[in-house]
Amino acid sequence: MQIFHGRTESLPSEMRGATFSGEVWADPVMPMTDGVTINNVFFPPNARTHWHTHEQGQILQVVAGKGWICLAGEKARAIRTGDTVWIPAGEVHWHGAASNSYLLHTAISLGKTDWQDEVTPAQFAEATE
Repeated sequence: MQIFHGRTESLPSEMRGATFSGEVWADPVMPMTDGVTINNVFFPPNARTHWHTHEQGQILQVVAGKGWICLAGEKARAIRTGDTVWIPAGEVHWHGAASNSYLLHTAISLGKTDWQDEVTPAQFAEATE
């Protein structure tokens, strides 16, 4: 067993760039342990992840704000404060903030993440209309 008290000071907050659109910040909750990564992730309005999958799935817990979660080939679904989302292993998806709100969620990623293409502004607009 390990207990992580509060914020892990040895893991600084970082702005995410290569796999996100917008000025997205991640704040590690604990170092990667047994293939599990946990981050608090802040998205300003319209910011989002690129398309991606998770080797063993992902859990999102929406802490504040509102945003979107979108599976490939589907319309985006609204998420808001208090929601919990389960994304099974291998599902191609993206998530991010609404155009009129920030989004803060805790992302619990299981296994490796396979990052894919950027969600274009046109794809974002079409999925969220």
